[in-house]
Amino acid sequence: MQMSEVTNANDSILTSIKKILGIPEEHEHFDADIIMHINTVFMILNQLGVGPASGFKILDKTTMWDDYLKNDSQLEAVKSYMGYKVRLMFDPPSSSAITESINHVVSELEWRILVMVESKNSREEES
Repeated sequence: MQMSEVTNANDSILTSIKKILGIPEEHEHFDADIIMHINTVFMILNQLGVGPASGFKILDKTTMWDDYLKNDSQLEAVKSYMGYKVRLMFDPPSSSAITESINHVVSELEWRILVMVESKNSREEES
């Protein structure tokens, strides 16, 4: 395997979310469901002010995180947020304590992402 293949696989939005869900990349049976949930989270992120104003969606594993985040290291938390939100939609935990814990992390990440977006917007307006 070439290094570019390793990099692309690690940067793929779909592949990284499947990894969080514990689904091997080559197992494609649930891809349509996972993609639907990923795109739902992109809509939520758009409402938080992240990503292109016109919205964003993926169709398959070829869409990379850099296509969405544009190398903005201040928004790396979006990846964790996406993973948690998709997990809650696709494969919710059977334990209410775990669900509550994940919801707490999701809420904190939403707040932190919103603060980062507002901070960036304020800096851009001042420039």
